[in-house]
Amino acid sequence: MENQIKVKITTETGRVDKVLSERLPEYSRSQIQQWLKEGCIFVAGKPIKAKHKVIAGEEIEIQIPEPEVLDVLAENIPLEIVYEDNDVAVINKPQGMVVHPSAGHTNGTLVNALLYHLKNLSTINDVIRPGIVHRIDKDTSGLLMVAKSDFAHESLAKQLKDKTALRKYVALVHGVIPHDKGTINAPIGRSKVNRKKQAVCADGKTAVTHFTVLERFEGFSLVELQLETGRTHQIRVHMHYIGFPLAGDPVYGPRKTLPGKGQFLHAKMLGFTHPRTEKEFIFEVPLPELFEQTLEKLRENN
Repeated sequence: MENQIKVKITTETGRVDKVLSERLPEYSRSQIQQWLKEGCIFVAGKPIKAKHKVIAGEEIEIQIPEPEVLDVLAENIPLEIVYEDNDVAVINKPQGMVVHPSAGHTNGTLVNALLYHLKNLSTINDVIRPGIVHRIDKDTSGLLMVAKSDFAHESLAKQLKDKTALRKYVALVHGVIPHDKGTINAPIGRSKVNRKKQAVCADGKTAVTHFTVLERFEGFSLVELQLETGRTHQIRVHMHYIGFPLAGDPVYGPRKTLPGKGQFLHAKMLGFTHPRTEKEFIFEVPLPELFEQTLEKLRENN
């Protein structure tokens, strides 16, 4: 069954795709344009075109079509399983691996690997995200917790929501940060300039990142970051916002300055309370080889 959204126009003016993308920031303008092409957006029961200009008092109805069901196959992809029991698993995800299938990534993802290596996965999320409680970006490496039962999924998701789960990252950033510690408390939402990016904006969702400088190099700093919230691209957006973007970041950083693919960001530490035993778990994994080699070269240059 289709989901239905109704938007009442009050004082807005302009093209319907622009107005709807501003009123519904959770959907990109390109997604709204696609729905317009597919005849899914109506005024007074009639489908409208993208060139439609909204008027005060108009009620726009969007009938969101059911997402295409992807057939997700188990794939024998090497996977580093740091811990596993009947309820949870902890995975050390390599850089370059997408967490779950999407329109552009139907195979080779962490979920494809999980389906092969683990017997059970929670079913709370849709068919393309079994077991996935939280994500890290494709080019971010490191620790992820995976739910193997629905009971565990609900508990782990609640810990993330209540901010009781521990998540620490290590990042290499451009610039020499003068202070040793800091907290970035700046709301994050979809960028008004580029809908494919996130940005700090007044109407965004609360986002808090704590950082500590671990080491300084010529033109770079190594920092440890602890997430209090889990917004999309949070660390990347926040460090860019304060003027110290992540090295290698193709979206928020400067042009490529170091060898490698993607941002130098590693989820090094993960902690949570076990859903069934209530035992406190903390896991830590070392930096990937390329990350460590890059730091050694920077130390030599110092």
